[in-house]
Amino acid sequence: MITVSDKAKEKVTRLIQDAHLDATYRLRASVAGGGCSGLSYKLDFDNEVRPMDQEFEDKGVRVVVDMKSFLYLAGTELDFSDGLNGKGFQFNNPNASRECGCGESFSV
Repeated sequence: MITVSDKAKEKVTRLIQDAHLDATYRLRASVAGGGCSGLSYKLDFDNEVRPMDQEFEDKGVRVVVDMKSFLYLAGTELDFSDGLNGKGFQFNNPNASRECGCGESFSV
């Protein structure tokens, strides 16, 4: 499962409203090769659920993840920070053995 913090829920809800997306859109989380630690996180909105996607809902936020990415993201909490030390979505990933300083890439 992928969970969503209260701050991430507020930000996702605001982004969906600002973009005028309808209820068919979900937050798509994925992992791609790259970044200074080897794998990088990616977030986008998507209104298509593919046959092998895993779909979760937490605090009213629907999250879809392709099966390959889910192997890296299982148990992850999506958070959002707007503080002085950085602004943006953060992945609290228990599967990551190492993360870069900016938190945008990781390795297992």
